[in-house]
Amino acid sequence: MRRQPVLVYDGDCAFCTSAVRFAERRLRPRCAATPWQFADLAELGVSRRRAEHEVLWVTPAGSVHGGAQAVAKLLLSAPGGWPVVGALLTLAPVRWVAHGLYRLIARNRHRMPGGTAACALPSSPAARKPA
Repeated sequence: MRRQPVLVYDGDCAFCTSAVRFAERRLRPRCAATPWQFADLAELGVSRRRAEHEVLWVTPAGSVHGGAQAVAKLLLSAPGGWPVVGALLTLAPVRWVAHGLYRLIARNRHRMPGGTAACALPSSPAARKPA
């Protein structure tokens, strides 16, 4: 069993990588951060599809939290006042707003500062079918 949580993010996305590096430097969360491209996803109990679409927080016991709730867990693990912010992100209606904001940023991460074309989320199989 792992001794600490794992933060799984998209290592091909410059925006995601920059955000994780910022969190590691400034927030100092208690976790191991790893790009999904180098993670043993099967061991972590997550699918590639899910890892491609959202940041994931995997607890040592195997619980998986994605998107805004993964960010909340990251904040809860950080020292200082960050756990207060993380706790707020777990409460309704803040949780609902955080989820919507996370989805908006995730869909547009290639347009965010530091983002590149490689940051764009993969399109769904339905969207790839020719018309």
